[in-house]
Amino acid sequence: MQHVPQSTSTHDFERYTITPPVLSSWRTGWQGIIVREFHEPREVESVLLPAVPDIHLVLVIQGSMYFESRAANSPWEAVSIHKGDLFLTPGGGEPYELRWHSQSSEPIQALHLHLSEGLFVRSAQQVADCDPAHLRLKELSGFQDPLLAHTGWALRWQLEQPTPGNHLYAETAAQMLIVHLLTHYLTTDIMVKPHIRRLTPRQMKRVTEYILAHLAQPITLEALAQQIGYSTYHFAQLFRETTGLSPHQFVLSKRLERARHLLAQTDLPLARITLEIGFQSQSHFTHTFKSHLGVTPRQYRQRF
Repeated sequence: MQHVPQSTSTHDFERYTITPPVLSSWRTGWQGIIVREFHEPREVESVLLPAVPDIHLVLVIQGSMYFESRAANSPWEAVSIHKGDLFLTPGGGEPYELRWHSQSSEPIQALHLHLSEGLFVRSAQQVADCDPAHLRLKELSGFQDPLLAHTGWALRWQLEQPTPGNHLYAETAAQMLIVHLLTHYLTTDIMVKPHIRRLTPRQMKRVTEYILAHLAQPITLEALAQQIGYSTYHFAQLFRETTGLSPHQFVLSKRLERARHLLAQTDLPLARITLEIGFQSQSHFTHTFKSHLGVTPRQYRQRF
């Protein structure tokens, strides 16, 4: 068996998994979260995995299995796992051993989400104004949570269909996941602080001006929050309550608004417009434009 250290970095965790990831967010530059998809063997006699500092959330996206796990030299704990089931492992701890065998004809596929320890600490301070050192997440196997599962599927889609807004989407999703874990999966209860109800018109103007000036670049949740001096958690909450949209949805609407203006008022080629509004490829721009407006950019331009 491969030598396994007591702990490793979240990035190096995949060096000890049985198979390499088929999808990974590592090169996307997402902040606060790493998402990886693994296609697993039907049967595993034993695999020893090191601890990582970050929160580890696993969503089974296909297949079912009889699954056993244990910490070093501890008794095995068994559970029957099906599509949609989740595992939650707090950061830190000891290496742990796994084994399983498939219980269906479908291949076993799992989505691994690692949420950074730093984001957990900051969020705990922002959400509850408490010492994160006194907080501990539960360790759970084979549980169901529609919000966690839905967010996992949405992040997987963002990896498969990259757009200029997926940095912002991923960071907002990471923040939401952390807050959900803090409010539902701690070993002790916390009191969530009340927050201001809405952003002021002046604050919205400042944020919107920043977005419009940076449409050609990746826009992060932290950069938006910094424009008005809020934490990312409170900014995301206030922004949705003020606009009815997530920051990701709002930024995408501004990108498409700029695209419509450039298509109608200029002769810029589509490749140039793609860059002007921050899309990585013309095909993704065309797909997104059509999915929101019902016509391709070329068809829209032909109206003028």
